Amino acid sequence: MEEAKNIIVEFIESKSKSKSKFYFNDFLPLFPDMKPREVKKILSALVKEEVMEYWSSGSTTMYGLKGAGKQAAAEHEE
Repeated sequence: MEEAKNIIVEFIESKSKSKSKFYFNDFLPLFPDMKPREVKKILSALVKEEVMEYWSSGSTTMYGLKGAGKQAAAEHEE
């Protein structure tokens, strides 16, 4: 599981210049031998450990590294 977590974090960091939020389906190609439910468990573990966070537009949920992206700064403004 630790290796899978590292793969996900490295994938996000490699794309961070152009994108900070990812759909669940973006992670499935990283683990072609795993079922979607297994990938979901890895993502949930990363969120629980506060490495990643959920981001919701209201109609869809996306994943991103905690504190990354334009939205993170806007959410903490008063």
